[in-house]
Amino acid sequence: MGKLSILLAAVLVGGCSQSVSEYSNETPLLKLDQFFQGQSRAWGVLHDWQGKQSVRFTAELCGSWQGNTGNLYELFYFSDGRIEQRHWQLQQNADGSIVGRAGDVVGLATGQLAGNTLYWEYTLRIPYDGDSLDVTVKDWLYLIDSENLLNRSTLHKFGLTVGELTLSIQQQDVSADCAPLQQKIRQLVPNAV
Repeated sequence: MGKLSILLAAVLVGGCSQSVSEYSNETPLLKLDQFFQGQSRAWGVLHDWQGKQSVRFTAELCGSWQGNTGNLYELFYFSDGRIEQRHWQLQQNADGSIVGRAGDVVGLATGQLAGNTLYWEYTLRIPYDGDSLDVTVKDWLYLIDSENLLNRSTLHKFGLTVGELTLSIQQQDVSADCAPLQQKIRQLVPNAV
């Protein structure tokens, strides 16, 4: 009986993991240079390690691309009054691999596109208790249709899940220029790059 329980537990645990390649036949195809082109809006909720809602936010996004290289500007408005920004520098390769850099990301963000899905990981440096804390972020992005994307992220420290984020992004205007959002970021967020 003990061996059967161990085998069953191993099957259940192994069955819980997923690979981005499982989604390679899902449509519509997610291409970052198409979805994150121009202006988008986002709405999200962050849950703590106990599953309790800790903060809500909205965000303005704008992306511009030249070939397979893009800039994605994000301006976040949190329910606790904070305003934060992130500027992603992205590269989308022909094999579906993605590489990204941002000011609050330690090293590189790396990931893979397959079908309607992007999975990527990175280390995010977040303000914490007057200092900063590095957490590993595991992001799953799912394209629902040409204008809507859902993002589920888990945040990890020392191998333990310390938070979870659910985010909805809606494309607004693919022809929008990013200069107005860049200007707003410089006005609202000190030391924004």
